[in-house]
Amino acid sequence: MKTSEFREVTDPERFKADPDEGLSASQVRQRIAEGLDNKPVESPSKTVKEILADNIFTYFNLIFVILSVLLIVVGSYRDLTFMPVIIANALIGIIQELRSKSVLDKITVLNAPVSTAVRDGQVISVPSKDLVLDDIVIFKAGNQICADAIVVDGNVSVNESLLTGESDEITKKPGDTLMSGSYIVSGSCRARLEKVGRHSYISRLTLQAKKSKKGEQSEMIRSLNKIVKFAGVAIIPIGIILFYQAYYVNHYNVKESVQSMVAAVIGMIPEGLFLLASVSLVISAMKLAINKVLVHDMKCIETLARVDVLCVDKTGTITQNEMTVADVVSASDDYADDVIQGLLSDFAAAQESDNQTTTAMKGHFHRPAGRTAISTTGFSSEFKYSSVTFEREAFVLGAPEFVLKDDIREFKSVIDSYSRKGYRVLVFGRYRGIPDGKALTAPVEPVCFVMMSNPIRENAPETFKYFAEQGVEIKVISGDNPVTVSEVAKQAGIRNAGEYVDATTLTTDDAIKDAVRKYTVFGRVTPEQKRKFVRALKKAGKTVAMTGDGVNDVLALKDADCSVAMASGSDVAAQAAQLVLLESDFSRMPDVVAEGRKVVNNLERSGSLFIVKNIFSLIIAILSICFGMKYPLMP
Repeated sequence: MKTSEFREVTDPERFKADPDEGLSASQVRQRIAEGLDNKPVESPSKTVKEILADNIFTYFNLIFVILSVLLIVVGSYRDLTFMPVIIANALIGIIQELRSKSVLDKITVLNAPVSTAVRDGQVISVPSKDLVLDDIVIFKAGNQICADAIVVDGNVSVNESLLTGESDEITKKPGDTLMSGSYIVSGSCRARLEKVGRHSYISRLTLQAKKSKKGEQSEMIRSLNKIVKFAGVAIIPIGIILFYQAYYVNHYNVKESVQSMVAAVIGMIPEGLFLLASVSLVISAMKLAINKVLVHDMKCIETLARVDVLCVDKTGTITQNEMTVADVVSASDDYADDVIQGLLSDFAAAQESDNQTTTAMKGHFHRPAGRTAISTTGFSSEFKYSSVTFEREAFVLGAPEFVLKDDIREFKSVIDSYSRKGYRVLVFGRYRGIPDGKALTAPVEPVCFVMMSNPIRENAPETFKYFAEQGVEIKVISGDNPVTVSEVAKQAGIRNAGEYVDATTLTTDDAIKDAVRKYTVFGRVTPEQKRKFVRALKKAGKTVAMTGDGVNDVLALKDADCSVAMASGSDVAAQAAQLVLLESDFSRMPDVVAEGRKVVNNLERSGSLFIVKNIFSLIIAILSICFGMKYPLMP
């Protein structure tokens, strides 16, 4: 039985099952009957039948079929040579939409086919789609969370890159929320499912990622459609009058009257220009594929050529993906350099290599002093620090504004001086309490500042110089400190990189609207804000291109006029984007833009010839009517 046959209950009775007992078989059956199971959402994209219908049963295809039938009836088969152009147009449209549908339908963020649940006191394996609301599910290291849940027993560390865009661990304890699509990095827990099926976060995200932009067309096609609308209105009365005049007034036979009428009507429809535009885009897509650029949607080639704002991230676009430790600056006279090195080495050794910062720390600090770690907390994307507790003391490493809080004023000049050099500044300090992965409540005694850096890509300055010359405005969107991002943008040669803002201060839509016009660099940006930035720029009349590589970028990519993904990022981003840089090399972008502009220029020049033909046909048709003569051309 299909889910759609159930009548879903909007305000169901909740079951607070014991973590060791779980739901009973009758409760599970009740949930299934209410439609409150975890079946995956259906794709909102067009069906194959709808795609075929939209491309075959069109107004102009009807006109051409009628004209063809008339020519066949009068035996003028030689004049049917316009039909291959019509068929080719329809086939190209169908094939392109089917390709896009195939890509969108493959999008899946959830890859957890089987889960471990507790039912009737028994621990059993259950297909994730058969889980129901209020089910007790056991999550262990390596498991993906299949529905939104609340921890009821146990402790786990979770990778919430879906929600935060950062692949760092967050500690979850009883009462904390587990977001669907996240991964358990370590530990185990039992959790009660709170939102399942289409109500879960991951399902809502997947639905929006799979949506095709209805009615979206390139500027060239929109212009052609305006001409076609005029032609569509004019051809009916003109065709009828020409046939009437040729057959009844001038007394030509039926075959000659039909031929002259068909010639006039065909001459006023720019069907060849549609084919030329489609073929040009197909050839461009093939040329880009040779240059390691995958095109999911051909019209984006032309759209990118018209882009005037390009939104980019710092890491992976301006800078390389690798992070390194550039320097260590002491913050206290109480710790000698060798002691600091030993502390940092012991701290790094106790952490898992689950993010770039920790990996860089482990590679740089490899002279441990032998301290034994009692407990650790991974880096929290929410509270911006990680910690290690040794036998007698605890140390934390994280963003200065989150770790030092009000005490940051004492060290602000040092932090700002290194941030302006493009470094990501982390503070390493002794914590006076017991760190638990939550907000720090006790004071932190700074030991030193660790300067992290991402090397600028060699070709970044040249790439951004090209965009500046082409009149494309760059917006740098990053989760890092805005001062640091600004300095990196300056080193990359991005125009107006000194205009930066901390996105945490942009709390209203009006503030975002004003900021996207005024600033170039945005720091401390959340995934939801990325989407708002794109929408604000589009409302301001800009044609926006967005680059991204993570699941958290998907919604912003979908809202952009043109979306570009890095192949080294998540599969979901690559599937949702219109263009994919297969070598994850942003320096390919000028080639893509140049190819798009070449297509646009060639089509505009060729298009003028087609339009002249259409206008010429219209004028001859009108003159033929005015002077009472047969249309002089053949189909």
